[in-house]
Amino acid sequence: MWMTRWSKKKKTFGRSDGSVSGHPSLIFQKKTAHAPDLAPASTMETGVLSNGAAPLPVHIGIIMDGNGRWAAARGLPRIAGHRAGAQAVRRVVQAAIEARIGWLTLYAFSSENWRRPAGEVTDLTGLLRHYIRSEINELAENGVRLHIIGDRSRFSQDIQNDLAQAERRTAGNTVLHLVIALSYGARAEIINAVRSAAKALAAGHMVPEALDEALFSSFLSTAGMPDPDLIIRTSGERRLSNFLLWQAAYAELVFMDVLWPDFASVHFQQALAEFGRRERRFGARPL
Repeated sequence: MWMTRWSKKKKTFGRSDGSVSGHPSLIFQKKTAHAPDLAPASTMETGVLSNGAAPLPVHIGIIMDGNGRWAAARGLPRIAGHRAGAQAVRRVVQAAIEARIGWLTLYAFSSENWRRPAGEVTDLTGLLRHYIRSEINELAENGVRLHIIGDRSRFSQDIQNDLAQAERRTAGNTVLHLVIALSYGARAEIINAVRSAAKALAAGHMVPEALDEALFSSFLSTAGMPDPDLIIRTSGERRLSNFLLWQAAYAELVFMDVLWPDFASVHFQQALAEFGRRERRFGARPL
């Protein structure tokens, strides 16, 4: 029961509902995001608290990197690093809920990961199956809604069934939208979106002049989700590795040296603090 034993200590960061723990009167400056139908969290973009406290991202994406190096440093097989990484997933989901983050996307398995040795792929898919089956009760009970993006057709039918069932079971939850990127690659996602848009044009469902950024985004696997405000990558690597390339156009990037299995709440808070120090201009110059 890992998600029901959280401490009740006050937070120093703003909530996504426009208040601060212990200070409900502090108000965000709000804007409407492009997916108000999914959940209350999606109706607000990053805001600044009226007292000048650090702003919070609505949507955080994490490139969870370093499982293999963590295991190698300890003389352990790679699967041990992946198992330890699954524990870090538990911690970061807990931290996101406590910080009142609305959306959390985790890069769990890239489309390129299928090229790894067959034994490691088998271990990874087995770990995925175990995680979904063992954690779905806690996720559901704590208000987490699960979304899956990526080419799930490459997984075995039993895993596909587990993923679909988990999405259905949590469909009414709104505390945290947890997006798991599985067999995901941003370039393939964009190509598929172009194909879908081309088919819509050919079928006469839209005219070329209607195709703008918002309409194109509706053809992506993340349609209806707010773009990420913050991308965190662990392990010291400094690249996006084919993760949310379209959606992360204006995201703040925070690269951390900690290996993913060692990622804890303190690192999550450090990333939030760094985000709060950034001046986000979205290509515009301040007046």
